[in-house]
Amino acid sequence: MSNFGPPENRRFKLPQSVLVVIHTPALEVLLIERADAPGFWQSVTGSKDTDGESFRAAAVREVREETGLDAQAPGHHLIDWELENVYEIYPQWLHRYAPGVTHNTEHLFGLRVPAPVPVRLNPREHRAQVWLPWAEAADRCFSPSNAEAISWLPRLGARPAP
Repeated sequence: MSNFGPPENRRFKLPQSVLVVIHTPALEVLLIERADAPGFWQSVTGSKDTDGESFRAAAVREVREETGLDAQAPGHHLIDWELENVYEIYPQWLHRYAPGVTHNTEHLFGLRVPAPVPVRLNPREHRAQVWLPWAEAADRCFSPSNAEAISWLPRLGARPAP
């Protein structure tokens, strides 16, 4: 099913998503700029595809789709921060969700990579990338929940790798 056509044929996004802060041990953070909203910088985000998809599986999938990185590759450590944000969906994106859905639950992860690496962006979703020290990255984010997640990085990013 697509998100286009008559309402009975639409497949709406689930209001359950992941936010993955990709960072180095030195707390440099990858930000990507949205293609549909120039100037909107963010971490990797995305909705679960189905109710049955775990948040972890969604995080692995979204990292691959948005950056080309394998979150499970040797030297990469995907860590569930065991935190969730509930926020009101921006009005310009409400049409992606079923009628009446106004809030999203976002589950947070950190992905530690050994060093800043170039990523392969999906041009339909993102147009630019930058690695920044964590405080600068937090200041550049358009989303308050994303900025807050990055501000926790000095504490949460220091967790031992699994």
